[in-house]
Amino acid sequence: MNELMAFFSDYFPYLIICPLAAVAGFVDAVAGGGGLISLPAFFIAGVPPHLALGTNKLMSTLGTGIATWRYIKAGYVRWLPAVCCIPCAFAGSALGAQLVLHVSAVYLKVMLLFLLPATAIFLMRKRSFSQNNENFSLHKVIAAGMVSALVIGIYDGFYGPGTGVFLILSLTFIAHMQLSQANGLTKIINLSTNAAALTIFISSGNVLFCLGLTAAVFNIIGNYLGSGFFKSKGQNGCRLVMLAVIFIFFVKVFSELAGELGIFR
Repeated sequence: MNELMAFFSDYFPYLIICPLAAVAGFVDAVAGGGGLISLPAFFIAGVPPHLALGTNKLMSTLGTGIATWRYIKAGYVRWLPAVCCIPCAFAGSALGAQLVLHVSAVYLKVMLLFLLPATAIFLMRKRSFSQNNENFSLHKVIAAGMVSALVIGIYDGFYGPGTGVFLILSLTFIAHMQLSQANGLTKIINLSTNAAALTIFISSGNVLFCLGLTAAVFNIIGNYLGSGFFKSKGQNGCRLVMLAVIFIFFVKVFSELAGELGIFR
């Protein structure tokens, strides 16, 4: 009995994290926002915060790499906008990280409680992700994409969850990119920022490699299946997953805000 308890104790984090890592990978590949599922899994499994962040970043970087490769292989990545947007995303993320040191995230969470339902209503009312895409020239697509990458990069550095969803929405409805190309560019941006953050976590010793690599296998499977689901289901499948992510995100933000403000005490 003691041996069984010891075995369960040693492998409990794997039993919790690995299945949810696969779900997170699937969601991330289709519509972004997989971190809303994977990161809480590390916390539930009892992994300390900094190690959870670093190990989750290792897992998600490898998983996103597979999804990015599949989007590139399918021809969904336009390289000129991608090359132009990546520096903007890095700059925005760095600025957001500086802002969070001086401004309370409570204000952002209050804003999100109104923004997220509005986003869901917009998604349900909008018939097509690709409406009016033909009206933008390549130069305008690049300019709008760079602004989107900068602004959402600031959000990513300041708070982070749901960045993939906001990027897809911005690139389709503001930059007028096709949904498939917007999703491909989102993966390129996320992969780049993940790799940069992972370097910092590794250098500071905040990565559990055995757990992270094992979870990455499941995350890669989820990403592989998710990118295939996107290719077969297109915008309708993406819309449903995005709505589910927005709902999870809303519950997460509300519970965090309620805890910080002591609403239920």
